[in-house]
Amino acid sequence: MVAGKMKTGDGERKVGGLKTMPFILANEVCDRFATAGLMSNMISYLTQQLHMPLVKASNTLTNFAGTASLTPLIGALISDSFAGGFWTITVASVIYQMGMIILTLSAVLPGLHPPPCPMGGAQQQETCPEASTKQLWILYLSLLLTSLGSGGIRPCVVPFGANQFDVAVGHKAARNRSFFNWFYFCMGCASLAALTIAVYIQENVGWGWGFGVPTIAMAISVVVFVLGYRLYRHFEPAGSPLTRLAQVIVAAQRKRKMDRPEDAADLYENKELDASISTTGKLLHTNHLKFFDKAAVITESDKPVSDPPNLWRLCTVHRVEELKSVIRILPIWAAGILLTTASSHQNSFSIQQARSMDRRLSPSSFKIPPASMSIFSNLAMLLTLVVYDRLLTPVLRKHNITYMHRMGVGLLISIGSTAAAAIVEVQRRAVAARHGLLDSPHATVPISVFWLVPQHALHGMAEAFVVVGHLEFMYDQAPESMRSIMTALFWTAIAAGNYLSTFLVSMVHKFSGDRNWIPDRNLNRGRLDCYYWLVTGIQVLNLGYYVVCARYYTFKPIEIKLKFLKTCENNGLSLKSFRQLALFYGKSLYKAKTLK
Repeated sequence: MVAGKMKTGDGERKVGGLKTMPFILANEVCDRFATAGLMSNMISYLTQQLHMPLVKASNTLTNFAGTASLTPLIGALISDSFAGGFWTITVASVIYQMGMIILTLSAVLPGLHPPPCPMGGAQQQETCPEASTKQLWILYLSLLLTSLGSGGIRPCVVPFGANQFDVAVGHKAARNRSFFNWFYFCMGCASLAALTIAVYIQENVGWGWGFGVPTIAMAISVVVFVLGYRLYRHFEPAGSPLTRLAQVIVAAQRKRKMDRPEDAADLYENKELDASISTTGKLLHTNHLKFFDKAAVITESDKPVSDPPNLWRLCTVHRVEELKSVIRILPIWAAGILLTTASSHQNSFSIQQARSMDRRLSPSSFKIPPASMSIFSNLAMLLTLVVYDRLLTPVLRKHNITYMHRMGVGLLISIGSTAAAAIVEVQRRAVAARHGLLDSPHATVPISVFWLVPQHALHGMAEAFVVVGHLEFMYDQAPESMRSIMTALFWTAIAAGNYLSTFLVSMVHKFSGDRNWIPDRNLNRGRLDCYYWLVTGIQVLNLGYYVVCARYYTFKPIEIKLKFLKTCENNGLSLKSFRQLALFYGKSLYKAKTLK
């Protein structure tokens, strides 16, 4: 079904719209609670329960996070090619659930994790028995299943939710665009709950219940999502988008010696052939990347043009422009890689810093779990999203401030986050030295853990600007039939960032000299601040790279269908206002034309 109505025995029943949001957002809240509850304190589980060295544990997490962000490419291909969003999300959620069940069992069953440290082992961790090969394989199996599950959920849930709304303008367009902010807001609320409830259970009740509660939440998310099946808009898969991209490349290569016609109107067009991949409107010809235009050149050997033609020899302008759009997106996409590399320490080194600091609210109060310090990242992110959506958006729209500017601001704030982390680490280690604690890795350094609040808060603000802006950019600038692939590409940037973090940490650990910047056992004898300054410098270079790419980026041009223009008129929006609204959302050219 490709329309927004479902046929029933009593006629037609409208599907999609706001009524689907409770099911989709409830699913995402439970799913995010489960994911955050699983990963937010995993560094503590690996180092405290499985007795892994710090660097090995950190690299295990970043490798897992990288794999979990790489598999969305597979999920997107399955969704766009034949399965559709609903079934991809459902099956992937079940696979994710299996991984969480295995991880929970590994924490509960004594034979699946090493015994506790012997007496005195808490102070001399070298005497603690590390997890056996069998126990590590059980851990890796659970992480692999959750990675595969993430691959089907992450690339599909955002476009599946956004597609529940009609392509509209005016207040409907604003409501559609707000979906991205509120989607991420719900994710933040779920993460906040996980950082308080799940982390507290892990630290004070036990890891069995600590992993069991998120596992139950994940099961609820699957049930809630499936219950909304009859209300969703379901779109027929349009075939493998990667095949279409490959066809353009092959056709252009075959005709590399041919001359392009001076008039772009002479290039091959076929509205019927492109109907299923251009429901909103077809992409207009651009003068960039002209080599690929040769795929749409009609040669003597192509005449008479069959219907459909051999797409490995002749492609439509719309399909050529799909490839051009993807290529133009890649430089902006790449800017997100180093951002992930810079923020990866939030779930590893920052937690180890917090564990060594005074975590009491008052002399008689309980200690804040180290992983719960990420609450301040979530609170800052949620507050920023609300302020941006409700206060800044109306003002920024008048000045044509797009999500490209939003991403740049976020990258700048992220530099401040890692710089603050470096400054705080200098202070933490200085206090440890004054109190003679440099050789006491498990002693509490008498400095308040709330010194870490600025770096967490700045990280949350940066995430609200960059991640939401990046998601909206990828969804908006992607060809409409490739939105799952582009969302998967967003997660692939996160994967590359995590793998790069693993490489960077390993290299720093190996080559930072006798005074290791990132020691395995004693953080007080390290120079974690030097690592943070290194990451800060990398981010400065990344910001400069992004500014250049954004300056020369060309927004995709699209020809809007007549029925869409009638929607403008029905919503009381003039063509001039429509173009202003389009410019704010990043589309530099909308050619209004009647299409048959």
